[in-house]
Amino acid sequence: MESIAIEVNNVTKFFKISRPKGISNLAKSISLKNQSFKVLDSISFTVNKGDVLGIIGTNGSGKTTLLRTIAGIYKPDIGSVRINGRLSPLLQIGTGFQKEMKARENIVMNGMLLGMPKKEIENKVADILKYSELEKFSEMKLKHYSSGMRTRLAFSTAMQIDPDILLVDEILSVGDRNFREKSYRTFTSFKEKKKTILYVTHNLESISKLCNVGLLLDKGKQVIFGKTEEIIEKYNNINNKNN
Repeated sequence: MESIAIEVNNVTKFFKISRPKGISNLAKSISLKNQSFKVLDSISFTVNKGDVLGIIGTNGSGKTTLLRTIAGIYKPDIGSVRINGRLSPLLQIGTGFQKEMKARENIVMNGMLLGMPKKEIENKVADILKYSELEKFSEMKLKHYSSGMRTRLAFSTAMQIDPDILLVDEILSVGDRNFREKSYRTFTSFKEKKKTILYVTHNLESISKLCNVGLLLDKGKQVIFGKTEEIIEKYNNINNKNN
């Protein structure tokens, strides 16, 4: 287990389907199984420490649900997830930000939500503001920020975490071109430090450049887990059949 960062074993996840108002008595008697749908279906794989795993698939294939299950946001209905190391999820940027609070206050609060000790995040506030290029707006309440400014602030805060495992869901496109390039450099620095990274994206080129292993999902099922070139080829084959 020492060389293993993440172990996903037979993970299956159901989401319940909401019943509309005025539903008939017959419909009310339908079993729970028929009131839910399977988002993940028997997913199993192992990620070694230092691996960069690219996760691809069409919309609705279960990529984000899988990351959230690994992060502990969702609990699998069947199967298990084992984590070996400090994990930081960059899934829904800005979760927990308060619009009535100033940027500095939000940085501290968000950093603590991501697992950083209060003193540690307080010492990094200046660096975060500099990275986000928002020093001039540090005393401004977030309700006056644009959505792009809030995203940059949240991303900059999250990137100050020093995790063993990083979960990334389509966040390398935040901000303008210069900030995107900076974000990409920061991401690659985690790779150079031999951090374990799980990266969900539709960008096949970045998967090919950054990832040494890949996972392809289709309609909640695991199609293939292995070398990135094999994953991309299989993904393209599936898309060609569907088009």
